Amino acid sequence: MRVIVVGLGVQGQKRLKVARADCVATVDPVHPDADFKDVRDVPTDRYDAALCCLPDAPKVDVLRYLLAQGRHVLVEKPLLSDDPRVLADLERLARTTGSVCYTAYNHRFEPHFRRMRDLISSGELGRIYSCRMFYGNGTARLVRESAWRDTGAGVLPDLGSHLLDTCLFWFGDLADAFELKSAQCFENRAPDHVTIGSETLAPRFDLEMTLLSWRNHFTCDVLAEHGSAHIRSLCKWGPSSFTHRRRILPSGRPTEVEEVLTCDDPTWALEYDHFVDLCRSGAQADLSKDLWLGRALARLSGQAVRATP
Repeated sequence: MRVIVVGLGVQGQKRLKVARADCVATVDPVHPDADFKDVRDVPTDRYDAALCCLPDAPKVDVLRYLLAQGRHVLVEKPLLSDDPRVLADLERLARTTGSVCYTAYNHRFEPHFRRMRDLISSGELGRIYSCRMFYGNGTARLVRESAWRDTGAGVLPDLGSHLLDTCLFWFGDLADAFELKSAQCFENRAPDHVTIGSETLAPRFDLEMTLLSWRNHFTCDVLAEHGSAHIRSLCKWGPSSFTHRRRILPSGRPTEVEEVLTCDDPTWALEYDHFVDLCRSGAQADLSKDLWLGRALARLSGQAVRATP
């Protein structure tokens, strides 16, 4: 499959490395190594799909152009709009032209995330009581120095979109019942530390995200009727561990199985292969996940902005 990479920032460079020989051209308005400055300048008969690694503002216009040309699109998360009709229109356009429109959430391809999904869906844990996740990196200063990143709700749409998508990945359809618990601007103009959660969903959720974790880290604890499951770190920050503990009744130290991975981040290559498979199979565009995330993030972002100076 012939692809172009649109946007040569950090994400674009990762996509370019994975696409390898499939990439026939690159697009970026300022990067000196880009082949084109505007995606509309690339002859559409030269490529089948575009990997769009763009800031939020220009995403919709670029996607609308590409889908109208019948090109497949992978777009970096999150795909948001203040007007949900915009995403619905993109979905209709993609279906009309037979194009795939796929929003990339590469953590779905993290090996331990897939293991957690499979364990939950197996029913072995029994009733799930609680899911707590923490996602932190130390990019506060870099974000503060970026005019377009240190705005709005800050860390919430950036890392929170991953956490909310992970909830959907593990537990399926959920009601939009997440609420803001706290939002802080410790170093940045926009919130750099946010906690959201839900006490009404089953399971209950606590999701914490921050730009102030000087060692990048991810943790998850799922507590359930027949035991618990735990993730520590991601492959890219490895080693990454998955622990499944089986409850002993009436009480006692649980039996425990742990798997530790020490490897390079496999998610980018796995997600690219998944996208190629979608394109080859003619998968129908489905932006329902993006619509749900858009509604949830818009409401939570409004709460976060109002809660901070």
